[in-house]
Amino acid sequence: MASEEGQQTKRILGIFPNFRAVSANVHLPPQSVKEKFITATHDSFDYSSLFIPAFVAGINQATNSVPEFHQGAAGYGRYFWHTFVDQTSENYLVEFIVPTITREDTRYYTLGSGGFIKRAEYSLSRVVITRNDAGHNTFNISEIVGAGAAAGISNFYYPQSQRTFSNTASRWGTSVGIDAGTFLLHEFWPDINHKFFHGKQPSQ
Repeated sequence: MASEEGQQTKRILGIFPNFRAVSANVHLPPQSVKEKFITATHDSFDYSSLFIPAFVAGINQATNSVPEFHQGAAGYGRYFWHTFVDQTSENYLVEFIVPTITREDTRYYTLGSGGFIKRAEYSLSRVVITRNDAGHNTFNISEIVGAGAAAGISNFYYPQSQRTFSNTASRWGTSVGIDAGTFLLHEFWPDINHKFFHGKQPSQ
């Protein structure tokens, strides 16, 4: 049984999905193919899945990262749908398709103990280290290859000028970076919830 401080909730702040985060010291059976599909679908089409694409689209428009999209509301719409498709394809490749083939567990297992640096290092390392379906640590092929494949697929719907190696690598890096930040949030959310909300949000 996880301690109160290490207890994950179904959502972060009652809004953002936290379905893949496993409370500290909790042992679960292998993740089924159906569960991998469901988590990818939740992360892609939950109402809160609009927030990150909306934010990233705003940044990309402000920096005029794709001049062909232009400015204004129509331009923002182009940035948004491209970013949303980026996120959705990455979710299904990283959380469902690749891990089904490689038999990797896509859940985040909270460390929950130790100092800040130890836990931060652990959470960020989950980008390259994950568990397989047998419960052993393994190289995170799903994250690295899945995000890379999603970035490659994006070349089919981005303008010609964006189909360079550097732009593709940038989209890959952005996806991995967002996932790394998500892992960091997964790790420390139980502490934040316990300290500021007294663990009142619904637990898993």
